[in-house]
Amino acid sequence: MLGTRHAMVAIVGRPNVGKSTLFNRLLGHHQALVQNFSGVTRDRHYADCEWETRRMTLIDTGGFIASGTEDALSRQVFLQAQVAIEECELILFVVDGKQGLSVDDMELAKVLRKQPKPLLLVVNKADTPSSADWLASEFFQLGLKEPHPVSAEHNLGIEALRLAILQQLPPPQFPPASEVLSAIRIALLGRPNVGKSTLANALLKTERFLTSPLPGTTRDALDESFEYKGQRYILTDTAGIRRKSTIVEQLEQQTILRSLKAMEACDICCIVMDVQELAVEQDMKLAELAEQRGKAMVFVVNKWDLHAQASDEEIFRKRLKASMPWLSWVPIVFLSAKKGKKIEKLLELAQHVGLQSKQRFPTPALNRWLEAAMAAHSTPLVGGKAFRAYYCSQVGVSPLSFQFVCNFPEKLLDSYRRYLSNSLRERLGLQVPFKMWFRERSGRRRRLEQVARMKALKRR
Repeated sequence: MLGTRHAMVAIVGRPNVGKSTLFNRLLGHHQALVQNFSGVTRDRHYADCEWETRRMTLIDTGGFIASGTEDALSRQVFLQAQVAIEECELILFVVDGKQGLSVDDMELAKVLRKQPKPLLLVVNKADTPSSADWLASEFFQLGLKEPHPVSAEHNLGIEALRLAILQQLPPPQFPPASEVLSAIRIALLGRPNVGKSTLANALLKTERFLTSPLPGTTRDALDESFEYKGQRYILTDTAGIRRKSTIVEQLEQQTILRSLKAMEACDICCIVMDVQELAVEQDMKLAELAEQRGKAMVFVVNKWDLHAQASDEEIFRKRLKASMPWLSWVPIVFLSAKKGKKIEKLLELAQHVGLQSKQRFPTPALNRWLEAAMAAHSTPLVGGKAFRAYYCSQVGVSPLSFQFVCNFPEKLLDSYRRYLSNSLRERLGLQVPFKMWFRERSGRRRRLEQVARMKALKRR
């Protein structure tokens, strides 16, 4: 995680001992997904927090099964937990006080004792103060110093655990001022199994996220930071979003809500599609949601290695634009995340639309465009009078927002609004969404009311 100097604390343990519940409790808010069955957490999940002015990064991990497994996905979960242990400064080994000591706990303790890092044994699910000590006593057999009984669900023993964590952490380190960069947030969004996690790993140049041919492998919206050509990025890999009619399980509903929240929080939405199923209904819906929220976008056509001929690219580009003509301005990149082809092209496009969404355009240039646009296309009549826009100015960024002062904003025809929108996009070369606001000239309504009153007095 580039650009951070926070001490890292890894939470490890076998499946379903309450690691994610403890993660959320230590953070002070609900961030990791929690369900009452094993295997919910799969990837490493990072989150920053601060206690008593000390900042740190907590790492939630999937169930660590020391005995191993033949299941490919479970092996990746195991490796993700191992990476968390290697990069952290402190390990929290979580066990289940209600279930008691298990063979897997003992095998995992053997692995953790070999680590040259401080470790705290946390006995979770000690849900009453009276039961805490005797539930924890069984785990002295692990030979890992005194256990810390807690109830993550009921917030018992958490303050004592926080104090123990602070005592074990090394002194804080602070980044030099030159490393403090304004980060651009990129969210990878798309249907299940289109290759979002594979693409995330290719961008990061490491096996950070779990990948599997099984749909639904990613279950949470996970962040990771990196740098490209001096710019810092925060990349969010999200769970695949299905059609609403196919969403059944409560867990999947939660994952989709987190993906949509990632869309809200990001600067750039990369809509990842499978070249074999290009621009299906759900791809269109995701793009529409991103446009409504004013998000800069890049359409990412993945698995391009299945269509190796370069001549095919223009055919697919036209097909994609024909499927979503109202978004024909969105830049498109054809890449293979699996083979790492055209990954840098995606970053270049993301940087381009990210900068464009924050661009400022001078008012004189906007008004020269407005005058030319109205001269080229006669304005419609409103109540027998010609619609007139007096001037245009930019009033916002991310999304770009333009305000028009005119005479009849409430009666402006949609067709002329679309004309002005298309003309402005062409003039400025915009590949990002923007908003247009129309308002009356200041004082016009008051003057009209005064004229109406004068006419009424004359009629008397």
